[in-house]
Amino acid sequence: MKALNRRQFLRDLGISATALPFLAGLPSITGAPAPQKRQRLIIMFSPNGTVPGEFWPDQEGDGFELKSILKPLEAFKDKTLILHGIANKVRGDGDNHMRGMSCLLTCDELLKGNIMGGGGNPAGWASSISIDQEIKNFLQSRPETRTRFGSLEFGVAVPDRADPWTRMSYAGGNQPVAPVDDPHQMLSKLYGRMKDKESLVSILDDVRQDLKRVSSKLSARDKALLDQHMSLVRSLEQDLENADKQGALAHPVPQIDPSIELVNDNTPEISRIQIDLLVNALANDMARVATLQFMRSVGMAQMRWLGIEEGHHSLSHDPDDNKDSYAKLMKINTWFAGEFAYLAKRLSETPEATGEGSMLDNTLLVWTNELGKGNSHTLDDIPYVMVGGGCGFKMGRNLKFDKAAHNRLWMTVAHSMGHTGLKTFGKAELCEGGLLNLS
Repeated sequence: MKALNRRQFLRDLGISATALPFLAGLPSITGAPAPQKRQRLIIMFSPNGTVPGEFWPDQEGDGFELKSILKPLEAFKDKTLILHGIANKVRGDGDNHMRGMSCLLTCDELLKGNIMGGGGNPAGWASSISIDQEIKNFLQSRPETRTRFGSLEFGVAVPDRADPWTRMSYAGGNQPVAPVDDPHQMLSKLYGRMKDKESLVSILDDVRQDLKRVSSKLSARDKALLDQHMSLVRSLEQDLENADKQGALAHPVPQIDPSIELVNDNTPEISRIQIDLLVNALANDMARVATLQFMRSVGMAQMRWLGIEEGHHSLSHDPDDNKDSYAKLMKINTWFAGEFAYLAKRLSETPEATGEGSMLDNTLLVWTNELGKGNSHTLDDIPYVMVGGGCGFKMGRNLKFDKAAHNRLWMTVAHSMGHTGLKTFGKAELCEGGLLNLS
C-alpha cells in the first residue's frame, strides 16, 4: 500500500496521528507483504574492565563451562559466542580509558583536542563514524530495511556530561551521539508525547478508541501483536510511575562534588524499564540497531543495591590480591551479566513478527567494555560476548584469538547484517587479515 493511500485509509477510519506508532509494521494496516526476517543488532556496554579469572572460560570450542561472572547466561549457553583475544589496537592521543570508550565502536584515532586525559594525554572526540551508526545508515538506505528511527541509543545512569569517556556512538567525526538515560524522555521519543513526570497520564488512554476501531481491520496475527504491544506499554507506564515514587522518597540526589558520581539506588529498576522499552521498540520495528550504555568509562558508580559503597572505578584499580575489592568487582560484573541475560530473556519470550520463533532468533546481542582489565588499563582481551541468532555465526562456543584487532570484528558483524560492501572500517591498516571466521 502506497504511503499516501495508507494515510487516506487511516483518515477514513478516523485514526489520529497519535496512534500511528502503535500501528507501524502491521501488514494488515500498511498493506505490506508478510514481514520477512528482521535482522537486528544490539550493543551493550559496561565500564572499567572485567575480572579475567572469573570471566573467560578455560575450555575452547563448544565444550566450555561458564565462569562465575557469566553464569547468568547459562540458559542461553547454546546461543552464546565468547570471543577471547580481541584487542583495541588504536593508538594516538588520549589515555586508554578515552580511547577504550570513544574508539570502541569507531576503531579509529581520536581527534586532536584539549580534553586532558590521564597522564597528561589530551584528546578530542572520535574522528569517524561508529559501527552501530554505519550499519544503521546501510539499513536505512534500503527500503526493505528502513525503519522509523534506524537506531536507538539507550543509557542507564549515564552522567550529565559530554566527553570522550561518556560517548561510544558517533554519527561521524566530531559528532558524538548521546544516549538517552531518562525513560520518560525515551518514551516521549518513541511515542511522540511529552508527559509530566509527576502525573504521567496513560498514553493508551489517548489512543484507546483509535486502536479499538483499527483492531477490527487486523488479521488475527496482527491483532495479537497489537494486544501484546498495548499491554507492554501499559506495564512500562506503571513501572515508570513506581520508579519515580521510589526515587523521590527513598534516595534523592544530593548536592556533591562534581568529580564524584552517585548513581541513584533505583538504577536496577531503571535498567529493566529501559530494556523493556528497547525490546518494545524493536518489536514494533521502530529500529533495527540499538545501543545500551551502562554508566561511563572511569565511572564511579556506587552500587549500593549490591551492598557496595565504593566507586566502581576505584575498586577496579585495586590490586588482584585485595580480596574484598575482588569480590565486589565480581558482584558488579555479574550484575551486568544479569542485565545482559535479562535482555536476552525478554527477546526470547517475544514472538517474532513473522510468527516463526522469537526475536532473539534474529537479534545479535554484543556485550563489551572499554578495557580488558581495570587495574592494568589494558586494551587487549577486551570482553566480547555475543548472544542470539540471525547472524550466520556458529553460537555455543568459546573462541580464542591472538590479539585480533577489533576493527576486524566489527567488519564481520557488519557483513553479517548484509553490509558486505564494507571493505575496511576505522583505521584501514588495522583491518589486515579481513573478516574473522565465526561461522
